[in-house]
Amino acid sequence: MPAVETVRGPVDVAALGRTYMHEHVFCLSAEHVENYGAGDWWDEEEKVADAVAKLRELPARGITTIADPTVWGLGRYIPRIQRIAEQVPELNIIAATGIYTYNDLPFQFHHRGPGTLLDTGSDPMTGYFVRDLTQGIADTGVKAAFLKCAMDAPGLTPGVERVLRAVAAAHRETGAPVTVHTESSIHAGRTVVEILGKEGVDLSKVVVGHAGDSNDLDYLMELADTGAILGMDRFGLDVINPTADRVRTVAALCERGYADRMVLSHDASCFIDWFGPDPATVPAFAPNWNYRHISDDVLPALREAGVPDGQVDQMLVANPRRYFTR
Repeated sequence: MPAVETVRGPVDVAALGRTYMHEHVFCLSAEHVENYGAGDWWDEEEKVADAVAKLRELPARGITTIADPTVWGLGRYIPRIQRIAEQVPELNIIAATGIYTYNDLPFQFHHRGPGTLLDTGSDPMTGYFVRDLTQGIADTGVKAAFLKCAMDAPGLTPGVERVLRAVAAAHRETGAPVTVHTESSIHAGRTVVEILGKEGVDLSKVVVGHAGDSNDLDYLMELADTGAILGMDRFGLDVINPTADRVRTVAALCERGYADRMVLSHDASCFIDWFGPDPATVPAFAPNWNYRHISDDVLPALREAGVPDGQVDQMLVANPRRYFTR
């Protein structure tokens, strides 16, 4: 069987088991921690121990793999993830490469790349992504297994477009699959699949992330009909779309024959510094936004809505396995 790279090394895709396709371990700015966290709200050992405890809840519920799309812009730091992965050996953690931005590029690319002061004919971002996929991330020995980028409410800004095209180039060179954060309120998925398709990306290897924020069945079926995979991956983030509505949408798509083009997840994390340093903040406004919600609440609701176990397994096992098979 083909293998997929994980934080602990390659694993046969057939052994991935039930997989959540969009979960973060940490979303954490190193600059934030180094300048304002140490000695105040950030305790490395405490946070690692907390992450280990939270991630152990996944295999206890039969989930054996998570794909972690934390890349540049979200605070990827693989040595910390390695420490955690070693303490949760029952769980595979798959790392990603890419750049996460809604607007501008990091300054490290403003003057290098197509149309810039130092235009060498290729984009240095693509080189970085390919290196992460083929050689490893920094000196960790961990290889990324998929690509990640984003298009949010600002739309197709020049920076966002350049990342999309750099990701497409890395996909063409390596065959690595792609996940794109999209803003459903502006139907960003349409633009994403259009550009990636024109760039030669195999759309069956593209997850349109956060498609499940929308209940517009026509929009969702339009995306799925391109061959792309719908990321129904923010269960528990009820402030955007309540769980009951998300469940009805997934069930309706399953009834229409789209179970083979959906994956499930929460987009949760052990800790995210976007909402401040207090770990009680997120549970206060999103009490169900955690790794337990799908297993404990969503799957029973899907079954009650008429989704058979075979389609649940399609979304949790077969589709992730196909996505990571090269």
